[in-house]
Amino acid sequence: MMESIQSTIEKMEREIALVTFRDERAPAPPLSQASDAMWRRIPHIKIDRKHAARERIITLDRTDDACTRFDTLRTKILRILRQNNWTSVAITSPTPKCGKTVLALNLAFSLSNLKDCRTVVVDLDLRQPKIGASLGLEKLHSMERFLKGDISIEEAFTRYGENVAIGANAYPVSYAAELLQSQEAISSIKNLKDKLRPDVMLFDLPPMLASDDVLAFLPNVDCVLLVAAAEKSSVNEIDVCERSLAQESHVLGVVLNKCHYPPERYGY
Repeated sequence: MMESIQSTIEKMEREIALVTFRDERAPAPPLSQASDAMWRRIPHIKIDRKHAARERIITLDRTDDACTRFDTLRTKILRILRQNNWTSVAITSPTPKCGKTVLALNLAFSLSNLKDCRTVVVDLDLRQPKIGASLGLEKLHSMERFLKGDISIEEAFTRYGENVAIGANAYPVSYAAELLQSQEAISSIKNLKDKLRPDVMLFDLPPMLASDDVLAFLPNVDCVLLVAAAEKSSVNEIDVCERSLAQESHVLGVVLNKCHYPPERYGY
């Protein structure tokens, strides 16, 4: 099964590589004083790195060799975003427990090491929010209230370091798909982008086959990344998700997670 999944992903990557992206690289707009001030107003937090490490968030201290894989993914994604003047990436998986939240956070903190890159990561897995627990955050906020426009950016988000803003959701939302495609949510996401002017926005979305939440939100993003789990995600699940996503957005690719390579083959 592992070999068939890998073969399917390689086929998808070849197909994705045929997509013609614009060659010109649009210059990044200069940061305005207003966006600088907004970033400074976002409350600063400290993250318990030991807790994060237990949750497999390893790019905070960069002591794990696996950090290089996230750095490689970071560089590939940034190149495509800049080539196309994109900023927003949805991250989803076919089913639960594929590691999409872990990937989203590791990618965010890998991006944080680029000092001129501002990143926003938002927990929009509204039915089962996980970002707050993964980071061990004590004070969480309601993404539902933020998406409805009831609270401001600085009331809903926290800041790690100088260039990562985190929207960690405190409470599950019953009517998540309806909220994600509401006009209030569309306006709130646009306001977030306009006020913070981030270089990258990462949206941790629910598993795709669990509900219609992902399809409801996709019009708000430039592209999407699919996270599959070795020995868990089936070839059919990956294929169905990739085809459905491709009809609604630009698919950056498929990340094969939880893959165990034998040390004797790679030497590390």
